[in-house]
Amino acid sequence: MTATTQALAPTVKPRTVVLAAAFAIAAVLAALVSLSVGTTRLPLADVVEVLLGGGRSGTRLVVLELRMPRVATGLLVGIAFAVSGALLQTLSRNALASPDIVGVNSGASAAAVAVIVLAGTGGGNISGYAAKVGIPLAAVLGGLLATAVVAMLSIQRGVVDAGRVVLIGVGVAAAANSLVAWLLVIGDVTDAGRAAAWLAGSLNARTWSDAVPVGLAVLVLLPLALTFNRSLEALVLGDDVASSLGVRVSRVRIALLVVATVLAAMATAGAGPIAFVALVAPQIAQRLARSERPPLMTTAMLGALFVTLADLVARNGLEVLQVGPYELPVGVVTAACGAPYLIQLIGRQQKGR
Repeated sequence: MTATTQALAPTVKPRTVVLAAAFAIAAVLAALVSLSVGTTRLPLADVVEVLLGGGRSGTRLVVLELRMPRVATGLLVGIAFAVSGALLQTLSRNALASPDIVGVNSGASAAAVAVIVLAGTGGGNISGYAAKVGIPLAAVLGGLLATAVVAMLSIQRGVVDAGRVVLIGVGVAAAANSLVAWLLVIGDVTDAGRAAAWLAGSLNARTWSDAVPVGLAVLVLLPLALTFNRSLEALVLGDDVASSLGVRVSRVRIALLVVATVLAAMATAGAGPIAFVALVAPQIAQRLARSERPPLMTTAMLGALFVTLADLVARNGLEVLQVGPYELPVGVVTAACGAPYLIQLIGRQQKGR
């Protein structure tokens, strides 16, 4: 057995397992804190009692009906965005490749905003079946269309050129964002306002109808992505090496592109295009794990922790600073954290050239 083949053996690194467990525990603790704070502050003991099936009726209402859907949506959206980013970065071998940069989120957003604005303008307020099915389905189709355009335009000599993916993705994102701006202009003021608030990336007023589609996507697609671990290890070494090791590169790439796109699109449908989670979480997980690519489970747990903490800050940060009882969209907080990291990442890549 060669050294390369040994490196691709499906082994689990203890460091990766420890990191994934640590991030998972931290995400659970952050979720408990998020369930306890708000307009009505609850002791953590009362929150735990409710989650174990007890508690008073008023406390159960606050925890299970008002706060739990929001917290659950945040955890699931964080997992979906982070895993999507990890897959795209591995497939393209580019640290800048994430669904919010290469156009996936923008395509999903454009399709979802079209449903919000056009359904509101042409067929009354979007609600019921249209809201539960129309927005997630539109987001998935818009994300897949954007991914297909980027992939086709990136093909060079019959192979997707990883170096062109980011540049073309930025162009596709710009086109999709222009479409969003046009839809907001032609739409009804109320519908356009609701769409604009959604575009900021917000977990405010999330319900179980928002959490369930994202949860189903994570439940199905995360285990599916994990089955490709060996193929991902091979793809890091290059397409030629992966092919020599028996990996069907084109099929694997297409399958994982679809998985990454659907995860990002469902997360976008659930909470809007929350920025930089898919970019930052995989890179931090990769560096902490000291691996050749972002480890999927570690990245997933870090993504859940990142979004939950960001939402906690968004809900309570201004009040703590005594600025006022205002709530920020969670996307504002993640962007404030992710933008400096993006600048630093670009600078590091330029120095490495």
